Amino acid sequence: MSQVPVTVIILAAQRTGVVNPLAERAGVSHKCLVPICGRPLVEYVMETITTLPAIKAIRVVLEPEGQQDVDKVLEPFRARGIAVDLIDSDPNIVESVIAASKGEEGPFIITTADNVLLTQAGFEQMRDALGKTDAALGLAAREQVLSAHPEGQRRFYQLRDAGYANCNIYALANRKAFAAAETFREGGQFMNNPGRLVRAFGLFNILLMKLKLVSIKGAMRRISRRFGVEIEAVVFADGGLAIDVDNERTLSICEQLLPIRRPTDIRA
Repeated sequence: MSQVPVTVIILAAQRTGVVNPLAERAGVSHKCLVPICGRPLVEYVMETITTLPAIKAIRVVLEPEGQQDVDKVLEPFRARGIAVDLIDSDPNIVESVIAASKGEEGPFIITTADNVLLTQAGFEQMRDALGKTDAALGLAAREQVLSAHPEGQRRFYQLRDAGYANCNIYALANRKAFAAAETFREGGQFMNNPGRLVRAFGLFNILLMKLKLVSIKGAMRRISRRFGVEIEAVVFADGGLAIDVDNERTLSICEQLLPIRRPTDIRA
C-alpha cells in the first residue's frame, strides 16, 4: 500500500526572551544549530525526513531573526526535491502550527528540531495512524525508554497500565484535528506545570490519570470526547524516540546513542 503524502512541520523556535543555554555554550545563534556528533541538531531530523517517500513539503517554524543562519543548514536538503520553507513562529505554539499549515487540509506530521533520535520507522507509524484517527501523538512506555538509556527520561505520565513519556511527534489528519492542537495553546511542558495540564485536559480527567484509574486507551477516549475529535496514542516499542535534546544531560545521552542508532549519519 502506498504511503499517504504528508506535509511535515518542524518546530524550531526558541522560547520568547529566553537565551538557550546549549546554544550559548556552543556559540551558535539558535538551539537547533547546536552541534552533536559533528552536525547541527536539525540536520538529523532533516536527514530522516528527506529520505522518506511521499513527503509533500517541510516547513520549519522559528523566529525571523534566526532564519538566515538556519536556512544555510537547510539549503542542501532542498536538492533532494522536497520544498523546504521557513515559517515565522508565533509566541503561541498553536498559532505557529496554524501558520505552518497555510490553511491546507492536511495531513500533517509535527515534530521538533531537537528530535535527533527520530527514526523512519517511528515516522511511518505516525503516518499509518492518519488512516485511523483525526489526530495522534507518539508515546513510549517507561520500560522501553529506560531500556534505551537509564537516564533518558526522568518524568512519566503514570496511568493504570504503564508510565508514558512524550516523543514529540504528532499527526493531524485534517483541519478538524486542529482542535486537538488546542491542548498546547498555553504551551507544553505539562510535567512542569500542573495548572496548564488541568486547563488543557480537564480536572476530572487529570484526577483519573493521577489516581491511575484509567489506561492509555481510556485516557485517549476521554480526551477525544473533550475536544470532539478522534485522538489516538501511538505507543512506540523504541523507547529512544522519547529522548530528545533538552539540556546538557540529554545532549550527552544523545551523543552516546547517535553512533549506535545512526552510525552512517554522524560526522567525526
